[in-house]
Amino acid sequence: MSATLSRGSLQPGQQKLAEKFTILNDRGIGMLTRIYNIKKACGDPKAKPSYLIDKNLESAVKFIVRKFPAVETRNNNTVNFDLTKNYLDLVVTYTNLMMLLSRIEERKAIIGLYNYAHEMTHGSSDREYPRLGQMIVDYENPLKKMMEEFVPHGKSLSDALLSLQMVYPRRNLSADQWRNAQLLSLISAPSTMLNPAQSDTMPCEYLSLDAMEKWIVFGFILCHGVLNSDQAALSLWKLALQSSTCLCLFRDEVFHIHKAAEDLFINIRGYNKRVNDIKECKEQALSHAGLMHRERRKFLRSALKELATVLSDQPGLLGPKALFVFMALSFARDEIIWLLRHADNIQKKSTDDFIDKHIAELIFYMEELRAHVRKYGPVMQRYYVQYLSGFDAVVLNELVQNLSVCPEDESIIMSSFVNTMTSLSVKQVEDGDVFDFRGMRLDWFRLQAYTSVSKASLGIADHRELGKMMNTIIFHTKMVDSLVEMLVETSDLSIFCFYSRAFEKMFQQCLELPSQSRHSISFPLLCTHFMSCTHELCPEERHHIGDRSLSLCNMFLDEMAKQARNLITDICTEQCTLSDQLLPKHCAKTISQAVNKKSKKQMGKKGEPEREKPGVESMRKNRLLVTNLDKLHTALSELCFSINYVPNMVIWEHTFTPREYLTSHLEIRFTKSIVGMTMYNQATQEIAKPSELLTSVRAYMTVLQSIENYVQIDITRVFNNVLLQQTQHLDSHGEPTITSLYTNWYLETLLRQVSNGHIAYFPAMKAFVNLPTENELTFNAEEYSDISEMRSLSELLGPYGMKFLSESLMWHISSQVAELKKLVVDNVEILTQMRTSFDKPEHMASLFKKLSSVDSVLKRMTIIGVILSFRSLAQEALRDVLSCHIPFLVSSVEDFKDHIPRETDMKVAMNVYELSSAAGLPCEIDPALVVALSSQKSENISPEEEYKIACLLMVFVAVSMPTLASNVMSQYSPAIQGHCNNIHCLAKAINQIAAALFTIHKGSIEDRLKEFLALASSSLLKIGQETDKTTTRNRESVYLLLDMIVQESPFLTMDLLESCFPYVLLRNAYHAVYKQSVSSSA
Repeated sequence: MSATLSRGSLQPGQQKLAEKFTILNDRGIGMLTRIYNIKKACGDPKAKPSYLIDKNLESAVKFIVRKFPAVETRNNNTVNFDLTKNYLDLVVTYTNLMMLLSRIEERKAIIGLYNYAHEMTHGSSDREYPRLGQMIVDYENPLKKMMEEFVPHGKSLSDALLSLQMVYPRRNLSADQWRNAQLLSLISAPSTMLNPAQSDTMPCEYLSLDAMEKWIVFGFILCHGVLNSDQAALSLWKLALQSSTCLCLFRDEVFHIHKAAEDLFINIRGYNKRVNDIKECKEQALSHAGLMHRERRKFLRSALKELATVLSDQPGLLGPKALFVFMALSFARDEIIWLLRHADNIQKKSTDDFIDKHIAELIFYMEELRAHVRKYGPVMQRYYVQYLSGFDAVVLNELVQNLSVCPEDESIIMSSFVNTMTSLSVKQVEDGDVFDFRGMRLDWFRLQAYTSVSKASLGIADHRELGKMMNTIIFHTKMVDSLVEMLVETSDLSIFCFYSRAFEKMFQQCLELPSQSRHSISFPLLCTHFMSCTHELCPEERHHIGDRSLSLCNMFLDEMAKQARNLITDICTEQCTLSDQLLPKHCAKTISQAVNKKSKKQMGKKGEPEREKPGVESMRKNRLLVTNLDKLHTALSELCFSINYVPNMVIWEHTFTPREYLTSHLEIRFTKSIVGMTMYNQATQEIAKPSELLTSVRAYMTVLQSIENYVQIDITRVFNNVLLQQTQHLDSHGEPTITSLYTNWYLETLLRQVSNGHIAYFPAMKAFVNLPTENELTFNAEEYSDISEMRSLSELLGPYGMKFLSESLMWHISSQVAELKKLVVDNVEILTQMRTSFDKPEHMASLFKKLSSVDSVLKRMTIIGVILSFRSLAQEALRDVLSCHIPFLVSSVEDFKDHIPRETDMKVAMNVYELSSAAGLPCEIDPALVVALSSQKSENISPEEEYKIACLLMVFVAVSMPTLASNVMSQYSPAIQGHCNNIHCLAKAINQIAAALFTIHKGSIEDRLKEFLALASSSLLKIGQETDKTTTRNRESVYLLLDMIVQESPFLTMDLLESCFPYVLLRNAYHAVYKQSVSSSA
């Protein structure tokens, strides 16, 4: 691609063209960025400058706009590939700049106000103001003005544009032509796979089609005269007009080419033919361009997929086939930008060609190729360093040697090229040396300027081989030191930053289509491009664009994680349903059917249909049968591929880790699901059985563990975080956990019904069982409190949760003890006398009649006994569970507890007991009860008085026991090994309360229990002499309480009991209750 602009020798003003073009193009983009931001700010009511909406300045602004002033403008010229490209870029940048400026409605007001402010501040106008003001006025219609302005440059511009007549049509081919030529295919010709990809016009192969169309459309509008005189120019222009309906001015600002060109040409005499051409091209573009570009995208998807797949398997091919990679990226980028621009500016009724649900796939393969280039950059460097030093340097040296004429300046530059390349070695790549060929490329740019003028001693047009070779060398140098810049040049998609709505819509379409969800990661990856569109001339937009890139990336990753989480939740729901089918409760029907099979056969075929057995869902009649679970797994594996695609991505110095989004969403959902699966209903006080919840949780965990097959996340961390939080009262979000729900349910529902007499504790079954009552309970207590359920509860809550349960139970016990102490205080004098008069039956009888609240004491002690019995079930279950999980640790703790020396300090012993209790081991003194009772602080009561109350409480319970014999419900049942009114729980209550209270008050537990036994036995022996049958109806059942108390106590012995209460009475009592049980059952 070349053009000759100047026919004379370089004038002083034309020197350093390379430097000027480089700087002016960069500054032009910077100015476009500033003008764009001013336009957007003025167009947004929220961001509009305050001085433009200030009512006080309104009249002043109108006056300034009405009187707006004047002055002149300037232009530029150039030559050959870098020279021609930079020249055309500059023309287009200048055109875009003037057009964008003309779109700012408030431009006169802003500039005028600035000048007045300058005058008020500095005492004079800005000296450039007249020129700028005149330019604003002259460029009211920018294209019309520039058409006049470019008349002197018509020849230079048209020559530059006509140099595209070989390049542009070759790039603007249909998908079928690409397919027939097997474009971008590495495997179409296996024998040439290792041959370097070569072209006479290397830089043109990956030149942006979008840029070329802008050059052609704007260029021929500015030098429109050539369209009438040169058929090649007209063909080029018409081809460009047929490809698009609008072009990008800058970012999301577009230019509707057909209407604008028609409006310009319609007023020019003799241009009717051109106007008709424009109308024809517009029709062509509207009817065929959408389809053509859709087919191109379809072809590029398969071509880029093949290219990415081959290069991932054989990254060494990135060396010889680097050109293919950058061509592929450039082609795909052009098609994506075309779609984005036209989808936002549709000019036809049918929109099918502008909706591409597979766009994510194309972007994904682009990102894959970009990743290969970044990852295997050193491979490419090694290849091209050897290429430059071993081949390019030799060929260039020969070409230079064969030059018939070579001026000194050109000779020096050429020699420096050869020397630079010859000095390269692979060791520099291995040592990590930084390469920089920018100087060499700028020298070639300068050389083009020197050799492109017609009177140059060395004319580049006469030495085309040299030009081709140097263009190839320049590409090779870029493969060594400018790979990142090349990726930006060929595949930067930061334009999506300015099409947020379309960007988000594409993302949603991608997630909705299961086959495309694996490519959804391409959208967060695109956010890494956004910062490349910023410019140093407009630093203030960096924060705005940076924030937008962060918020979009965060939103995309969050949505992907949510989608994956929802799929996982659906799979978990299905698996929980399947697990539920295996619960023991569902086998009853199957057993019943098996038992009644014969009778059902005799009944005929009208019997109940046979129920499907669990596992039938796994039986497939053919492979085509796809279940809902299959679809969910497929969708999940596709989406997880995307989440797992990159470990992290850096955007504006922020690092995003897609897997962490999934992990955090799984934690939140798992937490909610566990709590949800308890099915706790506060109104009806219904809750799931612990065993059923455990089954569901295990099914859920099995599914979550399988996620590790799709994504590299530590699911154990999720389990630890969630399940450990569930062992606390509240989770990290302050929400109730299964620990708080079950603790609340067992205390407020199950144990409350025990207190109300609807449920009894059956020691023989180690469970709480419903008693037959008028109002049936909504739940079966046995199904929530038997050994298997308590073990399940321990498995779910763990030691921490069970400790919380114990503490809650102890809080209830401590409140009962507080009430008992009040009752003792009310009867303190009588109890003090009774304590010393147990050997005086008549006096004891008279004192007993004076006691108040006897039934209340026994009832409260029974409640305490019930709570302690429930706790012992929970502790035993915890021990069983921990013995399975950590047998060696539990046995060590048990050994430690069993071998505490008797002389050990109580504080040390309590620490050991606390450890043992946490492991579910029973202790002589319950540490949780000691802590709960010691926290009770009575005001104005001395420790001695507290100790006395504790002693009298035991006296109160002992002397009250005979009254239990008169209760109908106090009958002992051998079948349940207890009493239906739960008085058998008194044994545990008496022992535990005594042990705790006298540990707190540093008394002798053994002595106090001996005293209790003496008082209780003498009181019970007294009812043996009673003749009233009502008073003594369950005398034998109450006698057995003494045996239970001793059996339960680690401090009392049967010998001690024998000394207080004859064993023969106990034996007779057992005989009587067993005999009574047999007769009642008969």
